[in-house]
Amino acid sequence: MAVQKSRKSRARRGMRRSHDRVWTPTLSTDPTTGESHYRHHMTATGFYKGRQVVDLTPVVEEDEEETAQG
Repeated sequence: MAVQKSRKSRARRGMRRSHDRVWTPTLSTDPTTGESHYRHHMTATGFYKGRQVVDLTPVVEEDEEETAQG
């Protein structure tokens, strides 16, 4: 079995453990809709920094409307 040659210092132990922390997501609230979202990402409805950047309304084509009625 391998045995270490010398003891690890507190600094090296800390460097090894630096990525073991528990990560909690940083959330922001959109000023227009009030939705919470990840920082630097748009909301689920397509808003970013109070402006709508993506229109997420479903597009209905004319052929689909005719088949749904008849």
